[in-house]
Amino acid sequence: MATMKNEIDFLLHLADNALIIGHRNSEWCGHGPILEQDIAITNIALDYIGQARNFYQHAAKLINQQPTNIGVTLTGNDIELPATEDSLAYLRDVREFKNLLITEIPNGDWAHTTLRLFLLSEFELQLFTQLLKHTDAQVAAIAEKSIKEISYHVKWSQDWVLRLGDGTEESKQKIQAAIEAIWAYTGELFIQPEYATAACLNYAAIQTAWNKKISAVFDEAGLSIPTKTFVQKGGPDGMHTEHLGYILAEMQYLQRAYPNSQW
Repeated sequence: MATMKNEIDFLLHLADNALIIGHRNSEWCGHGPILEQDIAITNIALDYIGQARNFYQHAAKLINQQPTNIGVTLTGNDIELPATEDSLAYLRDVREFKNLLITEIPNGDWAHTTLRLFLLSEFELQLFTQLLKHTDAQVAAIAEKSIKEISYHVKWSQDWVLRLGDGTEESKQKIQAAIEAIWAYTGELFIQPEYATAACLNYAAIQTAWNKKISAVFDEAGLSIPTKTFVQKGGPDGMHTEHLGYILAEMQYLQRAYPNSQW
C-alpha cells in the first residue's frame, strides 16, 4: 500500500510541475516580444498542459483502483472517488500540491521566463530519459511522448539564453540578473522526494548531466553562475511560496464556484 501511495504521489508531483509551469507560460499569451515568440511560448504552455493531463489521468486511474484513497486529499479531506484529472487539478488545496518552487515563481521579464524554462526543461529531459525505464509502462509511454516536446523546449530556451548573453550590454545584464534571481530555486531540482522510489531514478546522475549542460551554455554566452546562494526548497512536500495560492485562486475559481461544471 505504501509503495502504491508513493507512485501516486510521484505522478501528482510530475503532473503538478507541468500544470503550474504551463499556467505560468500561458500568462505570456498575447504579451510576447514578437508574434512568433508569443506563439512559441503559448505552444510550450499547451505542451505542459497536455503532459499534466496525461499524468493526472494515470494518477486518477490508480487512485480509483485502490480499496481506499490511500491518503490522497482534496482541501484537507479524503478525496471523493472516483478521482478525475479535473478533481486532482482543481480541487486540491495549496498544501496538497507537490510542484517544484521554480515552476510557481512569477515570470518576471522575458529573460527570467526563458532562463527558467531552460533550467527546468534540461532537468526534465534528464529525468524523463530515466523514466523511459520505469516499470509502469504508462509512465514510460508518457515520458517517451514528453521527451519529444521537452527536447524542443530545451533548444528554444537555450537559444534565448545564448542570444541574450551574447547580445547587447543591456540584454546581458538582464539574463545575468535572471540567473541571480532564479538560481536559488535550482538546488531543489536534485533533492529526490521521499515518494520518488522508482528503481530507475538516479538524481545524482541527473544533477551531473544538468551541471555539465548548463555550465557549457553559460560559458558560451559569457554568463556566470552565482558562487553562493541559499537553496529554496519544500515544494514537493507541500511547502510553497505565496505565489502558488494566487495561481490556484485564478485557475480553480470556475470549478470551485460552479462545481461539476462541464463544457
